[in-house]
Amino acid sequence: MTHLLSTDAVSRDQRLAYWTDMICNVYVQLECDAVRTGDRGDGGDFEGSIRQHALPGLGMSVVTSRAQKVMRTPRHIAASSDDCFLVSIQARGQGVVRQDGRDAVLGAGDFALYDSTRPYELLFDQPFEQIVLKLPGERLRSELRDTEALTATTVSGREGAGHLLLGMIRTLREDFDALQPASALAVAHGVQNILVAGLQTLPAAHAPALSNLTAYHLGRVKQRIDEQLADPTLSVGTLAAQLGMSVSHIHRVFKSEPLTPSQYIWERRLDACSRDLLEPRLAGRPVGEIAYGRGFNDAAHFSRAFRERFGCSPREWRRQRAQP
Repeated sequence: MTHLLSTDAVSRDQRLAYWTDMICNVYVQLECDAVRTGDRGDGGDFEGSIRQHALPGLGMSVVTSRAQKVMRTPRHIAASSDDCFLVSIQARGQGVVRQDGRDAVLGAGDFALYDSTRPYELLFDQPFEQIVLKLPGERLRSELRDTEALTATTVSGREGAGHLLLGMIRTLREDFDALQPASALAVAHGVQNILVAGLQTLPAAHAPALSNLTAYHLGRVKQRIDEQLADPTLSVGTLAAQLGMSVSHIHRVFKSEPLTPSQYIWERRLDACSRDLLEPRLAGRPVGEIAYGRGFNDAAHFSRAFRERFGCSPREWRRQRAQP
């Protein structure tokens, strides 16, 4: 699904205010000032558009606009419960992402991460185009450790994972309307995986390498979890008994991971449920039955956990995302 918003919808004297409303509705609560680029500084010559694309668990939009300064302040944060990460991918012009005492200067192809739960600024001193990704906060924190150290840091789009991400985004923009729900979910996961890989190249993300033995045991535990997601009694204790390991040993092999073993089990169950909800063969199966089939035994807990991870309820996910 694609939706276009543009300041062309209102008179010139209302455009800047309308733009501020637009970005608040699409992203998070913000304030925006037009940057003087000529004789006028009253916002009367302001122009901008946002083209939104809906993917499962991943917001994607293309922003084209005049020079401006965007700010998310402590007042905005206190007034809302938004918890998401945003990624600005510079397509044209130059931008600056400022957060946590750092400035990420973005040229064409570069990208940077920022967190809605802390103040930030976006600075553009000339017309620009950006592709913006929006992900639920808990979802990215389940993939990355110490995200606060990774914000407002430039990731180059000219090599490595950054280059792959740009290629995938370009293809996605061209073929978006032809994607079926199952394909859209796979693409959304692919984009997130490449994004995480790009962020892990940053110096602040470097962690000591696992020993071969620790990596072996970690792989054993994760494989056994994936094999038994449907079992509601699955726990760290049952895993330890099955694998001949102690509970403390399992916790030690997960020490370098962003999630504890128990959190990892729940995250894998939620991921499996998200796929099942978009599976055409399961379209007639009730949401609760899908949750129970993946090891959940409390519908209220499943609904809360799903919303925290994906930013919407299971029924909304199925209804809004499972449309061609």
